[in-house]
Amino acid sequence: MFVLGQLVSALANLVNLVLVAYMWIIIARAVVSWVSPDPYNPIVRFLYRVTEPVLRPIRHRLPMMAGLDLSPMIVLLGIYFLREFLVPVLHRFAMEVG
Repeated sequence: MFVLGQLVSALANLVNLVLVAYMWIIIARAVVSWVSPDPYNPIVRFLYRVTEPVLRPIRHRLPMMAGLDLSPMIVLLGIYFLREFLVPVLHRFAMEVG
């Protein structure tokens, strides 16, 4: 059972790391969108390719508010919720099985 506890704890740490990294990618995408970036820049293309599948469905469900795209804020709130709920639950589960 110790091994299972360590595995779940490592999984919780990995989930947290992925969520933090994606949060920073969303923030970078939002900052880049404030200027008119070169669409052929590899960094800009990467940011759009990685974030668009998550942002597009939210953008279609949200009304535009004074020309502002609020979908990055909604995704950031979702990431924050997952970091505050899912990661501690996984750590607690790891402690109980280990």
